[in-house]
Amino acid sequence: MTDSLTHTSPFLVAALYHFVSVPRFADLQAPLQTLCEESGVKGTLLLAHEGINGTIAGPDAGIHAVLAFLRAQPEFSGLEHKESRASKMPFLRMKVKLKKEIVTMGVEDIDPNKVVGTYVAAKDWNTLISDPDTIVIDTRNDYETAIGTFRGALDPKTKSFREFPEWVRQNPGLHNKPKVAMYCTGGIRCEKATAFMKAEGFDEVYHLKGGILKYLEEVPQEESLWDGACFVFDERVSVEHGLKEGEHRLCHACRNPITAEEMTSPLYEEGVSCSHCYDTRTEEDRLRYRQRQHQIALAKKRGQRHIGS
Repeated sequence: MTDSLTHTSPFLVAALYHFVSVPRFADLQAPLQTLCEESGVKGTLLLAHEGINGTIAGPDAGIHAVLAFLRAQPEFSGLEHKESRASKMPFLRMKVKLKKEIVTMGVEDIDPNKVVGTYVAAKDWNTLISDPDTIVIDTRNDYETAIGTFRGALDPKTKSFREFPEWVRQNPGLHNKPKVAMYCTGGIRCEKATAFMKAEGFDEVYHLKGGILKYLEEVPQEESLWDGACFVFDERVSVEHGLKEGEHRLCHACRNPITAEEMTSPLYEEGVSCSHCYDTRTEEDRLRYRQRQHQIALAKKRGQRHIGS
């Protein structure tokens, strides 16, 4: 992160996850929710028996207070996080949720605390994925891969992470090379994906430590093998090299990221439709979306933020 980005972007964004057994996870919900609200922090944190996952944003002091609280818990003492900046608050509210899994794959008995792939630092990633003995797999979903990916990576074109195991099982050719390298946004999906691959009989399984976000933060653009932008799950929509905010916007009808060029399409109407969803929505849908967009516009005129924006 550059100093200029820090100075012009007042909100600190922290992406975090930690796989660890937390039998008392429900007890942490209320105090964590209260601390975040008192610290001006918004976003989403998921708590489960298997650990914590989420992204939060707020003033630097607020984020530091939340991270300090988490690391003061014995289970999360080794918690790592990744930082970026946002020019405006990228979340509408703060939610601390209790879940069965902190990332949902839907396969029983997959525990990254017991078995997981080999971590590869961002500085070593180019060497691994350039090796002809390596198959590179993007574990993200289709709307994420559409705006950016590593060169030569396989795209499973999944709609959700739950589809990933079946995609692996239906592609026996993945065994044709000795090494499998996997990546995702921040690293968490790869924790479970590599654990699953090991269970499926793959031997040499690697994953990008810290995910795409760490790679874009640490690897100079002139040395990069990444093309495009990285989708993020907040109002920034995407980030680019150096973790600067991208130029994508979100279609609030279908939640797909869209480019400036796509916004010039006759099928694009703010908050109503875009080229990704126009043919899958009815006129009744679009009428409902227009009414919502009208309420958003009215709230903006009053200096307020509509909850559906």
